[in-house]
Order: sequence, then structure tokens, then C-alpha cells
Amino acid sequence: MTTPVKEGLELRKTALTAGISLIIMAIAAYFSYGYVHGSLVVQGDASATLNNLRSSNMLFRAEIFGWLLILICDIVVAWAFYLILKPIDKKLSLLGAWFRLIYSAILGIAILSLLLVMLLSSGADYLSLFTTGQLQGYVMLFLEAFELIWSAGLIIFGGHLMIVGYVAFRSDTIPKVIGILLLIAAAGYIIIHFCNSFLPQYDEFITILEFVFNVPMIVGELGFGIWLMIKSSPD
Repeated sequence: MTTPVKEGLELRKTALTAGISLIIMAIAAYFSYGYVHGSLVVQGDASATLNNLRSSNMLFRAEIFGWLLILICDIVVAWAFYLILKPIDKKLSLLGAWFRLIYSAILGIAILSLLLVMLLSSGADYLSLFTTGQLQGYVMLFLEAFELIWSAGLIIFGGHLMIVGYVAFRSDTIPKVIGILLLIAAAGYIIIHFCNSFLPQYDEFITILEFVFNVPMIVGELGFGIWLMIKSSPD
């Protein structure tokens, strides 16, 4: 039989696991997408992009490793959030966990596109069967596929944050500001990535949305992770 003390210790461990996982994800995302992807992929220039990938193949492999790390952490966080929020609303917490797992599956599919880009830019002998123009075209195609698939997945991720934010807001222990930030972040993810996926022609409007929602999208879940780490510390 589980005692209240043991349950409290298990929840603290779960909160610490969730907090650490969210911090790792933030660092990995900044490295993989903010630094590596942003420096190697030149939008609208297939030649420069392929040359960058060929000259920095190990760095691109590190980016893919970062995405795999994010994928693993997403699964861990889905489980941890469910356990943490289950006492507040079991059904909604389970639904939120499933939303994040669905997003994780979509992210996994997107990562497959990056693996194909890695193969196409590896310089292997069999690639001589393709012309330079064909290689450039395929590389840009799969990079675009990664962006589109990941963006579509982030709509689902926004749904996950909407549920987590709502349950967190109802909690008597989680600060209300965290629930509010999570709800605003959820709206940002859903609106921005819906527009990215289905209304890409309104790129200027999307840029404005990203500027408006940027802070809550970053601070919302990361702030929740930091709070969980603080909460997990012994009294």
C-alpha cells in the first residue's frame, strides 16, 4: 500500500524528471534548430545549402541527434505531466498525454526527412547516379517536408498545451500565471502553425504572430519546468 509520504516523494521525482527534461529540450532545440539548422540551411538557395551540409556533415548529424533527444524527452514529459496533473483531472491529463504522444510520433516522421537529407549530402559513391541539380532538389524537398510535417505536428502540440494549461489553471498548487502562460502559448502554437501549414502565403502576418506569441511560447512550458524543479526540492 502506498503511503502519502511515498506518493509525495514519487511526485517530487516525477516533477524533477519533467523539469530536467524540459530544460534539456530547450537547450537541444536551440542547438538543433536555432543554431545548426539556421546556419546550414539557406532558404531559397539549394546550392549553398547542399554545400553547407556536405562541408559540415558531422554538425548536421549532431542536429539530428538533438532532434532525437527532443523526441525522447517529449515522451518522458508526456508521462510526467500525466502523473503530475492526474490528481486534478485524470481524464483530461490522459488526453493531454495522448496529444503529446501523437505530436511526438509526427516529430519522429519529420526527423526521417532529415535522415534522408543526411544520406543525400553524405558524399557516398551511389550519389554519383544523381546530377548535382537533382541532389539539390531532393535536399530542399526533404528539408521542406521536415518543416511542414513538424509544423503540422505543432498544431497538435498546441492542443496538448491547451489541456495542460487548463488543468494547471484549475490547480490549487500550481501558480495561476503558469496556467495562463501555457494557455496563451497553446493559442500561439495552434494559430501560427495552422497558418504555416494552410495559409503560407500570409508570411508577413505569420511573422507578426510569431513576434506577439514568442515570449509566452518560450516562457510558458519552460517556466512550468523550472517551477516543477523548484517544487521537487526538499522543504
